[in-house]
Amino acid sequence: MKHKILIIEDDTVFQKVLSQALEDAGFETAVASDGEAGIRLADKEMPNLIVLDVILPKKDGFTVMEYLSRSPKLSSIPVVVITNLEGSHDVERMMTLGAKGFLIKVNYSMEEIVAAIKNIMNTYEVKKQK
Repeated sequence: MKHKILIIEDDTVFQKVLSQALEDAGFETAVASDGEAGIRLADKEMPNLIVLDVILPKKDGFTVMEYLSRSPKLSSIPVVVITNLEGSHDVERMMTLGAKGFLIKVNYSMEEIVAAIKNIMNTYEVKKQK
């Protein structure tokens, strides 16, 4: 079985491009366009890794990250934050909440983003879905 990655991202163009790049790299993807849907999908799908934007409708990335970090079921899933917010306070807050990586969208190519996600999966020895 493939590793499943949940992408919680409201920018539909970025969401589609990232999803396709991850699928091309051998991953299965699920996508949510707002924080509430992202939490529901995380609970339902139990992904191996979550890619999370910060600025989201309904529930922002911080709220989603707080929920994930407090959930006994979901807290062990690595989260990679991908956003355009560059404030060190935002980075620090997400890392404190348990994010395993923080990438600024405009600073990385899609290939670099996929490589970073693979690296985090390897680092945290994410188990494949059965």
